Amino acid sequence: MSAVIAGNEANGCFHCGLPVPGGSAWRVAIDGAERAMCCPGCEAVARAIVDNGLDDYYRNRQSLPPGVAEAVPDALKLYDTPELAGRFTGADGGGEATLSVDGIRCAACVWLIERRLSQVPGLKAAHLNVSTQKLQVQWDAGQCRPSDILQAVREVGYAAYPFDPIRHGELMRTQARTLFKRLFVAGLSMMQVMMYAVPAYMAGADGIEPDMERLMRWASLLLTLPAVFYSAVPFFKGAWTDLGQRALGMDVPVALGIAAAFIGSTWATVVNRGDVYFDTVTMFVFLLLASRYLELVARRRAAGSLETLQHALPDSAWLLGDYPQRREATLVAAARLRSGDVVLVKPGEAVPADGIVIDGETAVDLSLLTGESAPQVRRVGEPVAGGAVNITAPVLLRVDKVAKDSTLASLIRLIERAGQGKPHIAQWADRVAAWFVAGLLLFAVAVFFFWSWQDPGRAWPIAIAVLVVSCPCALSLATPSALAAATDRLLRQGVLVMQPHVIETLHRATHVVFDKTGTLTEGRPALRGVTLLGRMDERRALALAAALESGSAHPIAQAFAGIDAAGLVAADLQVVQGLGIEGDLDGVRYRIGNAGFVARLAGASPACATAPGVTDVFLGTEGEWLARFSLADAIKPDAAAVVGWFKARGKRVILLSGDAPDIVTHVAARLGTDEAHGGMLPQQKLAFVQALQDGAAVVAMVGDGINDAAVLRAADVSFAMGSGAALARSHADAVLLFGPVGALLDAARAADRCMRVIRQNLGWATLYNLAAIPAAAFGVISPWMAGVGMSASSALVVLNALRLQRLPRA
Repeated sequence: MSAVIAGNEANGCFHCGLPVPGGSAWRVAIDGAERAMCCPGCEAVARAIVDNGLDDYYRNRQSLPPGVAEAVPDALKLYDTPELAGRFTGADGGGEATLSVDGIRCAACVWLIERRLSQVPGLKAAHLNVSTQKLQVQWDAGQCRPSDILQAVREVGYAAYPFDPIRHGELMRTQARTLFKRLFVAGLSMMQVMMYAVPAYMAGADGIEPDMERLMRWASLLLTLPAVFYSAVPFFKGAWTDLGQRALGMDVPVALGIAAAFIGSTWATVVNRGDVYFDTVTMFVFLLLASRYLELVARRRAAGSLETLQHALPDSAWLLGDYPQRREATLVAAARLRSGDVVLVKPGEAVPADGIVIDGETAVDLSLLTGESAPQVRRVGEPVAGGAVNITAPVLLRVDKVAKDSTLASLIRLIERAGQGKPHIAQWADRVAAWFVAGLLLFAVAVFFFWSWQDPGRAWPIAIAVLVVSCPCALSLATPSALAAATDRLLRQGVLVMQPHVIETLHRATHVVFDKTGTLTEGRPALRGVTLLGRMDERRALALAAALESGSAHPIAQAFAGIDAAGLVAADLQVVQGLGIEGDLDGVRYRIGNAGFVARLAGASPACATAPGVTDVFLGTEGEWLARFSLADAIKPDAAAVVGWFKARGKRVILLSGDAPDIVTHVAARLGTDEAHGGMLPQQKLAFVQALQDGAAVVAMVGDGINDAAVLRAADVSFAMGSGAALARSHADAVLLFGPVGALLDAARAADRCMRVIRQNLGWATLYNLAAIPAAAFGVISPWMAGVGMSASSALVVLNALRLQRLPRA
């Protein structure tokens, strides 16, 4: 490496040569030495270069690039090398990646980035989540390269790099600290400037000596400099970026207002003639930063649930490489685990991957995965999901799904897909805000010329007031702040919102269609009653049944799983497929199964009527019938409340199922649905929903099986049960993660409240502008009052949205 490079690295970024900020924590080990980086983007690129064995890039380069404009393309082209591009390219030749984006300030940034990416050839989709600052992109690998996407983001003034949860969390915390510093400086400047402004206001026109007034003006000017040239920098940068892209974002009127007030006040101070507005400038910057800091806090809360999940899977695991010959554990990276490996999980540690207990018994905390707060016992042969926390005793697990395919990893991938895109109401607000800014600027110019003709001395402050008071921050924050708060709360309640239209469409739904098995019912038989047919008492009959079924994996056997077998152990067990089980207990031969199977041992079948939706299982011994066990697919405890809630609000509730019509009718009667249709094949379910939609119905569909995938995709809004088939979850608009169908009520209540808050926010933003803009144009509102009004209106919108964080449980 040349002396030029070695010398320059001491003062700048080892990757691009730009200055390294003081206290920077971005470093990468290159050639055995820690090298400083100027930003997380350079760190991500450098780390990718080193991790993929491309260190020669640094060894062979002759000099550092002179500036970012020339450095970025060469660095980003490294992502097009086969070693790095393979990380993003799927088997079908298409590319998909999640990127972190640095520098997101508000919804206008999202619009600007997505607008630029829409112009990249071969890019199929690009969705930027303002809450998590993550960009989801899909592209045609034949027409588009990863560097094209990264470069397009850079061209509009932002840094994008492959998503890493740890670095992404550090970046968001750094942004919060930086914004707070700017807010603190602006607040300090505002308080100091006010100390000079308030006496001048109180003294009046002739109450202060000219020399003292001039001294106070110069002092105010000096104290305003930190607020303008440090705290207000994000507004100027954002406005410059917007104008460079020929777009009118919300930073444009803000920057113009700050610059106009500061320049006008500075000129008045220098020539000692005219009014000064240093107090207005510092107050405006402080209040606007305060509203943005409040918005950032709301966005970080919305991203907090995902960050919690991402840190749940441990980075390391205790691997027993020679098990069972040796039981020595070696600490390895969890990413190195493969199916079949045996790992030791100690008390207090998280399970590194999905596995089966092969030695030991313990209790595990599954609250992060299922929402169940009570510890769950796991014994030999039982599965444990990756991300669960071992509580009581060490156990050995045999890995059956590696970390990247674990239950928790699959959940994280679902959440990362969630929140992409915008609902129709948010798109409408963005379009209105964009046109509003253009109209505002024209209106401010017209107001300036009018007052220049009417009263030249008031033209400048009135134009400033118009620019400041009408910044459409509240209008653009009205929808995303409410959606972010509502979706975050729902995620913590077990409802993962995958598509942007869920809340809006569920609120408008006219029909709610349910699948039966696994959705409104448990999906497995449960014991509903015992009828004694002989001299044996019920307790003994249940113990015999539990002992006979204890070794069976059949769903019917699960109905007896929790029953005490009173120490009975069956011998000479024989399973007859489709009929039942027979075995010896205390030297006596017993059979349990259907009537025909038991009759061959016990004699002629007794006359017993079977209720609709019930499966009868009989127990008998030589020449004697002992008991009948009535089993049924148990209705979930909260199912009736869910159906009743929707019916009470005028929704039509329909039950569709592939089960026998009489069973479906029986379940529907118990739940009180408006309609019930049994024996429905997947294509018949799909046709039924499409017929409802042809009649102008807005259909919400809830299902859990593979056969529900098509109808879930076709419905206007759909929910899949988290315990259901993966295919159903991938085709649904939202997932009920924790099992109870009652979580659907959380979603419905959230939808109602969220839409009400959005309407309140949009209504307030509209009324505020209708009242404030004419008042500013007629000179009723001074610039400092305009700053207070605009900032207060933005803060009110965000605070109103944050009320959605406190949604009640169903």
